[in-house]
Amino acid sequence: MPQEKIEPIRLIATENVSDDTPLTIAKPGEFSLDKFKSKRSPDLPGVKTLLPPLPHHNMKEAEDYMRLHPNEAEYWSPELCFVNVPTIGQRETLHLIDEELALRYLPKGRIKRFCLVLAALPDNRFFLCHLPTQNLDNAYNATSIRASGIAKKFWVQVTSLKLDGVEDYKIDYAENQDTFPEPNWPEQKLEELILKTFEGRTIDHNNHPGLLRPRGAKQSLA
Repeated sequence: MPQEKIEPIRLIATENVSDDTPLTIAKPGEFSLDKFKSKRSPDLPGVKTLLPPLPHHNMKEAEDYMRLHPNEAEYWSPELCFVNVPTIGQRETLHLIDEELALRYLPKGRIKRFCLVLAALPDNRFFLCHLPTQNLDNAYNATSIRASGIAKKFWVQVTSLKLDGVEDYKIDYAENQDTFPEPNWPEQKLEELILKTFEGRTIDHNNHPGLLRPRGAKQSLA
């Protein structure tokens, strides 16, 4: 009776395995971690870490030394419109709002206007900094603008002088500027960071819940 022809086993080399690399075949019942080893760097070209929604507040509320992104053209927004919306169980939440809708439905006193700047605290803790664009003759606002120019190059901290009876901020430089390394600024565009941070809180139509609440209008149950 003719014997069954047995085809030879062919081993196919995988990516990044050279011809000189010995291939180990585990015996039945033998477990090996070799196939699970990490062989590639997570910092692959074209792969970048996306930031989550960022905190946002003014310079004083940072309560730490901070820097502002030096590229004003790319990481300092134009003046934007906002409104605080009462929220059940928490503080008012800040919403972005289309200016046309804001002027049509809200009292002017409810509309907030400022720009957002990508900022960093030590150890690459990023946030969006509220930078004033109105009433720049106000001492607080004027000092914030002055501090923002300094913070593009130096680590500074902004604190209130109210306890000293002065309606202004104090700007302090870090004693040693090399105490903190330069921020590792993200590559994401500012618009992307803002939209991620205000996701669900961008009022762009007149039936948005964030606009109906300040108007005292009933919200649809549908």
